[in-house]
Amino acid sequence: MPVLVMKFGGTSVATVDKIRRAAKKVGVEVAKGYDVIVIVSAMSGETNKLVGFVNDTSPLYDAREYDAIVSSGENVTAGLMALTLQEMEVPARSWQGWQVPVQTTSAHANARIEEIPTDNINAKFGEGMKVAVVAGFQGISPEGRITTLGRGGSDTTAVAFAAAFDAERCDIYTDVDGVYTTDPRVTDKARKLDKIAFEEMLELASLGAKVLQTRSVELAMRYKVRLRVLSSFEEQSDEAGTLVCAEEEIMESNVVAGVAFSRDEAKMTLISVADRPGIAAAIFGPLAEAGVNVDMIVQNISEEGRTDMTFSCPIDQVARAEKAMAEAKANDEINFHDLVADTDVAKVSIVGIGMRSHAGVAAKMFATLRDEGVNIKVITTSEIKTSVLIDRKYMELAVQSLHDAFELEKVA
Repeated sequence: MPVLVMKFGGTSVATVDKIRRAAKKVGVEVAKGYDVIVIVSAMSGETNKLVGFVNDTSPLYDAREYDAIVSSGENVTAGLMALTLQEMEVPARSWQGWQVPVQTTSAHANARIEEIPTDNINAKFGEGMKVAVVAGFQGISPEGRITTLGRGGSDTTAVAFAAAFDAERCDIYTDVDGVYTTDPRVTDKARKLDKIAFEEMLELASLGAKVLQTRSVELAMRYKVRLRVLSSFEEQSDEAGTLVCAEEEIMESNVVAGVAFSRDEAKMTLISVADRPGIAAAIFGPLAEAGVNVDMIVQNISEEGRTDMTFSCPIDQVARAEKAMAEAKANDEINFHDLVADTDVAKVSIVGIGMRSHAGVAAKMFATLRDEGVNIKVITTSEIKTSVLIDRKYMELAVQSLHDAFELEKVA
């Protein structure tokens, strides 16, 4: 039988009634002749509750025990989904990560999937099981300990299973009905996309779009897994949702596919750094070791052997960055006059594979922001994206004006 992977996020399985609704969608696919692998998240709010228990018990917790605790939410959902399907007379069985087994690295709370053997589940399909309900977000380390994959890890689990089982498609059910040109809460002109290329989705996910987890899109692009993003609360047709696929499957598209944004950004500037060979490594090496996720980087023109170095990072990593730079300065690894943090900024980006072959897209973006009186603090570009750092108070204005300027409400 062909295999289909269906993933249900926390809001889609938040209650027993919602689990029943999701199970009916699974039943429809079984009736079409599929063997189905269902990946489930914990019920909405459960993971946060479990993390709270861990922090209340042991602020400096053992990551191995953290994984054992927070992974339990998915186990509950998997069992409830299997029972619901059995009540519908659909042969189903729940699987925890270690039973498959989902083999991962030993990086607790942020493990990576290394291999998913297919023998156990395929054997059960051969015996008449029609649905394998697998607890997402979890696996097992080489040492035999439960591991978790980090926030949003159930998306990654679903794509990895689709790749391992050569699934026809991987359907991601969530609380939105697809991928939009931007967040509909920011502009009511946002339009649902029928299709989007892997590269565009990867950029949008990494730049702030919350629909899919970045690692899941990376995995889908590498193994050419066709993804479909759907609402678990609406009736579906075969053309519903948004298909994330190879660029070759998209006949026509706008130059810009979408506008992404991130409110939680900070701009850090090292003032008067000694300009010498290796200074960038001396700055960004300690930041990497401290776990600071640096994004945009700008170095000013050097004057009298000194320069300013600016970079952006998530706002919740500012204290970590300040500590890393202070330690590097104390150890004489770098010399600078001051470190200034601006925590009142936002990042706004335009993304589109059409930008490769069209000149003047970035210029149009800058002119649009100029006309709205929005000052740009930092700019970075790549082949299919342009990002700017601006004052946070102008973020929604910037998103709305760029959406209008590139006419994203219109179909190509």
